[in-house]
Amino acid sequence: MPPPPRTGGAQVGLPASHVETLVVAELKICVNAFKTTIPRDIIHHYDVIAPADKALPARLNMELIRALQERIAPDVFTPPGVYDGRKNFFTARKLSLGPDNTREFDTKLPAPKPGAKGPKVYKIRLNLVATINPEVLQRFIEGKQSRDNAVLTAITALSVVIRMQPSMKYPFNVRSFFTDQERKDIGSGLELWCGYFQSVRPGINQMLINIDISTATMYKAGSLISLCLDFFGRGGSPDILAPSRGLPERERMRLQRFISGIRVMTPTPGGKKIARVIKKLSSTGAGALSFQMKEGGTMTVAQYFKNVVGNVLKHPDVICVEIGTGALIPLELCEVPPCQIMRKQVPPEKTKSVLDFTTKRPQARLDLIKAGLRVLSYGQSEYVREFGMNVPNNAPMSISARVLAPPALKYCPGSRQLTITPANGAWNMREKRLFKPVEIPRWALVVYERQQRFNSQNAADMIKGHCESAREVGINMGPTSIILWQNGQGDIEVQLRAAGKAVVDKYKGGPNLIVVVLPEGGNEIYTAVKHFGDVTMGVATQCLKSSKCFRAKAQYFANVCLKINVKLGGINAVPDPKSVQTLADPNNPTIVMGADVIHPAPGSDGPSTPNNAKYVAECAVQTSRQEIIENLETMAFNALNMYINYRKNVEKKSPQSAVPKRIIFYRDGVSEGQFKQVLEQELTALKKACTSLGINTQITFIVVGKRHHIRFFPANEREGDQSGNCPAGTVVDREIGHPTELDFYLQSHGGLLGTSRPAHYSILHDENKFSPDALQSLSFALCHVYARSTRSVSIPAPVYYADIVCSRAKNHYDPKGNLDFSDSATNVDSNQGQASLEAFRKNFKPLNPTQKFLMYFS
Repeated sequence: MPPPPRTGGAQVGLPASHVETLVVAELKICVNAFKTTIPRDIIHHYDVIAPADKALPARLNMELIRALQERIAPDVFTPPGVYDGRKNFFTARKLSLGPDNTREFDTKLPAPKPGAKGPKVYKIRLNLVATINPEVLQRFIEGKQSRDNAVLTAITALSVVIRMQPSMKYPFNVRSFFTDQERKDIGSGLELWCGYFQSVRPGINQMLINIDISTATMYKAGSLISLCLDFFGRGGSPDILAPSRGLPERERMRLQRFISGIRVMTPTPGGKKIARVIKKLSSTGAGALSFQMKEGGTMTVAQYFKNVVGNVLKHPDVICVEIGTGALIPLELCEVPPCQIMRKQVPPEKTKSVLDFTTKRPQARLDLIKAGLRVLSYGQSEYVREFGMNVPNNAPMSISARVLAPPALKYCPGSRQLTITPANGAWNMREKRLFKPVEIPRWALVVYERQQRFNSQNAADMIKGHCESAREVGINMGPTSIILWQNGQGDIEVQLRAAGKAVVDKYKGGPNLIVVVLPEGGNEIYTAVKHFGDVTMGVATQCLKSSKCFRAKAQYFANVCLKINVKLGGINAVPDPKSVQTLADPNNPTIVMGADVIHPAPGSDGPSTPNNAKYVAECAVQTSRQEIIENLETMAFNALNMYINYRKNVEKKSPQSAVPKRIIFYRDGVSEGQFKQVLEQELTALKKACTSLGINTQITFIVVGKRHHIRFFPANEREGDQSGNCPAGTVVDREIGHPTELDFYLQSHGGLLGTSRPAHYSILHDENKFSPDALQSLSFALCHVYARSTRSVSIPAPVYYADIVCSRAKNHYDPKGNLDFSDSATNVDSNQGQASLEAFRKNFKPLNPTQKFLMYFS
């Protein structure tokens, strides 16, 4: 049975006619959520201000607040309050701060050792900004109050309460803490630590604590020299870190990017060690670096540490670290203290190690979550007790779920099965012909792997396997005699032009496709190839790793054909109209759009064709770290215009029939705190785009969330799939859903190795008055039309495509240019940031017009 509608979501229209969703089964599942009580007493909210200091690290802030509560003013802070490490401090009773409810405290940390110079004094001001009546949460979960600032602040306060105790004991980030009980050395100076995520969330008629396992990448503690040697994967003498003994400048800069921001303990005159933060590395060794003394004259860094500090260097040729003040400290005198989280991107070569560590089968993950509840020990937390919270049951919630029927998929006549029904989110291409296969009469193969490693026979075998697989799925792909081996250090554009010219000379026409074989680590070649194909020449390109091509099986080339077919305008499979009744109404032409924002560029994927298997894309540049899509109106206008022209020119619809009556807009990359802002600005942009085209289109606006920690576990393992996960199509729209707004969780894909993550769908606006069942069924069906795969995916295909378009934004820039795409490129001041934004906008190259109506991004 469909769930009863929830009240309170004023923006969601309920349907006049109800569309039943086909349900295969109902099952009991466990969710990693635990019921908690709501405090009864008023909570006091204070703003924490450190007027004389810039933003301090959360770790240092926590130490200062701890010192303030335990040593500086324990009489004021009894019982102690809870702190988020930034600006928010909450107490269970009002503090005595004077008539203005504000007070400044001189706070300092204990001296490192007896007799040492006194530590720095920090002036911390607390100011009462609000009182929180937890009753608002009770009204909210009962559906009697909308989500406003009072509700959000109350939820924040409870989350800070449960995180306070572990944050005082363990290294932490915003919502997780980490212990060394389970850790793994992955080399390159890094370790992986297992930890726990925890967050308070509202449910329907209940408050919940969401607990999940989490992973942090940590710098290895010990000598900094050892860490640097480990980074390079080298043992032996530290002299390899000396420029005078062969340390290449490129490697020095790579090491600098890795260790900048690490906190190290360094010696000072008198013998004590103090913490410093590494800014960068010197370009020469300590014995060759000299500086001007205050008393006059010069001295090398090595001489200073020998004469003034009392440390004779064993390796004076090794480089130094430079700290924020500009002081230089020899590498060998620095110690890396434990418990430091690396907040940079994990090196690509370590991705597999991270996946191996983090991948947990469902039962193993659930067992770790239960163990985490014991580590968290809410019952023993003085903070949880003082605020009147309680977690009465140590068992995860058991709730009811439904399993939706998968859509039927149609293939081309000539297939052994014209229509197939996926089993647990999977099917195969055996004896199936693509719904609309393409022809590839002219193509070239360009090999960037060394010919000694990938020789002529390897190329011939690859071409044979590729063409045979293409014919099996219906693609008419002629054999090619154009095979070129090229040097990846050369000019990629010149080399690919040469391949194109060879095709023209041989076949009297340009190539339909250029297949490129890449060596390991060929990321820069890949970017240059895609820039050439997508932007410069407008020719389809398909990159393959050489390691995948050796003795590749037919299944591999069949999967490659799925990508190539849609790049050239073909269609792989389409859902049976009976499976997508929401979109099958010819009187209501419907566009499905997907949109996402990542850094540095936003992407929008849409619109779809009526069978929802073919999409076009728009991509643009905007301000970094901004969730709102700045130029959505223009992007939507272009997408709608392409849809209308396609319907008129290709499908031969009349001008009136070509106009869409409905838009279903799936939006990714939005945090819950920004729902209101995104809806207000982006819905307006969509409406303006429609107005500009003179069309009146009804819009449904859905946010698809992936960055959450809700997980499903089958209560009975026999009801799970082969991986131990809940079956594909598992949907939950009760108990853990939003109290006042229409939402649901849908696990649309079958499990493989780890624990599957359901997507969270929040329907923010619905002028089409779709039923919850209809939206669930549609969303599940769209997860089956992702062209690259014969498995359903975790989010609807248009959202997935938008994410891919975003991730490919770098391909729109000249690979010979000097724009900085690194993580550190966004960590600049506002003036630099504006200049960088303008540079990115100026250098952004639009898609080649020949690719405009093609799925070049597949």
